[in-house]
Amino acid sequence: MEELLAYRRQLVDRMEKSVEKFCAAVRAAAGAAPSGEGWNVHQLAVHTRDGDKLVYGLRVYRTAQEPNPLFEDFDQDAWMAAQYDANEPLEHVLEDLSGSVHKLAAWLREAPAEAWSRESRHAVMGSGFTMQTWAERGLAHLEGHLEEIERAGAESKKEKAKRKK
Repeated sequence: MEELLAYRRQLVDRMEKSVEKFCAAVRAAAGAAPSGEGWNVHQLAVHTRDGDKLVYGLRVYRTAQEPNPLFEDFDQDAWMAAQYDANEPLEHVLEDLSGSVHKLAAWLREAPAEAWSRESRHAVMGSGFTMQTWAERGLAHLEGHLEEIERAGAESKKEKAKRKK
């Protein structure tokens, strides 16, 4: 049981470290070219923030607080088409994301051990998704987009260096 508790503490610590790395990488790559999905850095930051708040974070909270909640599938493309605001200041997006992740991390640190094993259902993927599963998926989502932003920033630096030659 101690190993599981240590794993969960490390998971929460990684969330906070990853969001700080993500914010720094976005700031460094703000003018970089679109990602593999065709989104620019601002769009990726908005998507990551909204995914944290409206998908993974929400699922963590609801799984802990409701009896076996059912989650609908989240259509990220439809959401972005309907909700994306290119004029939203990037710093606001990053502050919102960072605040949301740190709030969730603090909440997870205080959550009772049994809450981590509470289950939920997903309309497309089925049942048996624990609060821990949603926390892990949220972290994977954040870290996946962190890697994408870091690649975009590195490629942008290479392009700038080529133009200087």
